[in-house]
Amino acid sequence: MAKETDPEKMSRRQQFVETFRMTRRGDRAITWWLLGAFLVVGGVGFALFFFVLPGKGVIHWIISVVGALLFGLTAAMIVFGRRAQRAAYNQMEGQAGAAAAALRMLRRGWKTDPVIAFTKQQDIVHRVVGPPGIVLIGEGNPNRVRQLMTSERRKHERVVAEVPIHEVICGSGEGQVPLPKLVRHVQKLGRAVKPAQMTDILNRLKALDARRSNIPLPKGPMPTNMKGMRQNMKGR
Repeated sequence: MAKETDPEKMSRRQQFVETFRMTRRGDRAITWWLLGAFLVVGGVGFALFFFVLPGKGVIHWIISVVGALLFGLTAAMIVFGRRAQRAAYNQMEGQAGAAAAALRMLRRGWKTDPVIAFTKQQDIVHRVVGPPGIVLIGEGNPNRVRQLMTSERRKHERVVAEVPIHEVICGSGEGQVPLPKLVRHVQKLGRAVKPAQMTDILNRLKALDARRSNIPLPKGPMPTNMKGMRQNMKGR
């Protein structure tokens, strides 16, 4: 029987183990980083509890050891979260649909619709609806994807003319947003839409999407490495 790998059906422990395995494939030094963070910060924590807190005897030792464990584990989780995220981005970069996988990291209050438009050459446009309004995110050849995004902007303006529409191209070229910075960039676009307006906007977009041609998605695997990872990166 095949091993279950769907993050939605995994336990928290299974998600953590799978994330560690994925990270280690792209970051062979992750074990040493975690061990180093645990020992160094744990040692600092022990010293703080042992030499700063008053008291002595067995209870004082126990408190110091517990404090060291808490400090060390917290530091290790922070390091793990950041390196796991970096490894995931490195593995996804350059793949069609990588931006959609990264956008899974957006928290509550955001609605992501991957691949609302594309070309035969696998230029893709995704859509995010959130506090800044509507964000169209393109991947692929800059010239082709800009034309595709312009077409999508016009379609959206017909149904939500009063909502701000932002255009972002994900990539490493001039004027583009690198994949690791995409989520943060989208989050910093401002706040123009109140939560109460989201339902109306999403209903209008749903009607717009219903009129689209039912054409197949572009060929090739869509990366899903970020799926379920947010729960394992509390130290981010």
